[in-house]
Amino acid sequence: MTNDRAGLFYIDGDWCEPVAAAPAIPVIDPATETPIGAVAAGSAADIDRAVAAANRAFPTFADSPVAERIALLGRIAALLEERTEDFARAIASEMGAAIGFARAAQVPFAIAHVRAQMEVLADYRFERQEPGFTLCKEAIGVCALITPWNWPLYQITAKVAPALAAGCPVLLKPSELSPYSALLFAQVMHDAGTPAGVFNLVGGTGEVVGAALAAHPDIAMISITGSTRAGVLVAQGAAVSVKRVVQELGGKSPNILLPDADFAQAVPRGVMAGMRNVGQSCSAPTRMLVPADRLVEVEALAASAAAEWRVGPPSDEATTMGPIANAAQYARVQDMIAAGQAEGARLIAGGPGRPAGLDRGFYVRPTIFSGVTRTMRIAREEIFGPVLCIMPYADEDEAVAIANDTVYGLGAHVQSGDPKRAKAVARRIRSGQVHVNYPAWTAHAPFGGYKQSGNGREYGVHGFEEYLETKAILA
Repeated sequence: MTNDRAGLFYIDGDWCEPVAAAPAIPVIDPATETPIGAVAAGSAADIDRAVAAANRAFPTFADSPVAERIALLGRIAALLEERTEDFARAIASEMGAAIGFARAAQVPFAIAHVRAQMEVLADYRFERQEPGFTLCKEAIGVCALITPWNWPLYQITAKVAPALAAGCPVLLKPSELSPYSALLFAQVMHDAGTPAGVFNLVGGTGEVVGAALAAHPDIAMISITGSTRAGVLVAQGAAVSVKRVVQELGGKSPNILLPDADFAQAVPRGVMAGMRNVGQSCSAPTRMLVPADRLVEVEALAASAAAEWRVGPPSDEATTMGPIANAAQYARVQDMIAAGQAEGARLIAGGPGRPAGLDRGFYVRPTIFSGVTRTMRIAREEIFGPVLCIMPYADEDEAVAIANDTVYGLGAHVQSGDPKRAKAVARRIRSGQVHVNYPAWTAHAPFGGYKQSGNGREYGVHGFEEYLETKAILA
């Protein structure tokens, strides 16, 4: 299916050719560094066509009964579940996720976003009476959605599901680096009976398609997940038309291990959390903050945990860590590992280059540095790879100070044997989410950042309300 649709866009309820011919964008298999296909590159003219379709659909869809929108989301979720294996294999080939991880996390978590929005919509009050006025919540309008390559399906459903629940037609621009899962998703939307114009997909680059979306005067809102640099460019383009901008951007998340934590459990789980998805998660806890007098113990536990990862081809059922998703990111990770060594951080696991026996593909050795200080690049810059920094602290106040010493504020973790103490520390951390003692993930907890990690929130009712306008009727 992906090859059949690779040269097409999905606009106004059907697959269509680009308005103008342009060189196709190659898709590279990160496990082999070879092309596995190519996708169409969109233009501003394609965006105009899709926006016109979405605007035609808006009045009817915004007014559609809640029950109809819940039913549509239910059909989408059912089709995603039915086609889980197709999506898992697409994600493994396009961005290198281990097939087991794609099946266990990438796809199920994406489906969870759709289910969560069905639950939100079932209970939401779009109109309520307040003293002296009626408060109305209404669909904001046509929404542009820009999604990244690292969690390709998950980030699509995190945006599409709340937009549809709110009654907003959407125009999706998936990453051109991992586009096949998005094409599969577009077919799901078609097969689910989504009304024409309500869901549209135009592929291409951020410089062309992303810029056209940001600047388009008939788009009411744009939501982007990506780098802080990309988020800034989108916000600048959107400012001219004063559209709403929701950004989920970079991170450098701390993981504070308080002295009373169970280190035998907390350290290995912290390594796993920092390195899952090959460390390519904006909220990955890549700074492990530990008591200085426990540093030797932590290093041994962490090095042992890093050795447990099995790096190899994504299609191999035994693989737990596939390659980095693309060549540019692989070069970035190697550069940051070299920077850590040059700045004097102590390498206790991994290091530069590929793991032994893997001479081809964007494979990285699971890497851990210790003795990392606040001023080092590896402590300050987002690496986006399986590279963990262990940073010692003297006391709780210093731990919090180190945790907050970053331009980012997306996620954080706190480990403690005392839940009350852990929550007290969590309240002092400047980030949009804080996980205490590795809790279960939920698609209802709001997700988004402080500082340069973004604006607005995704997931659950908070993500849903980003797609609504607020009206007060005084009578």
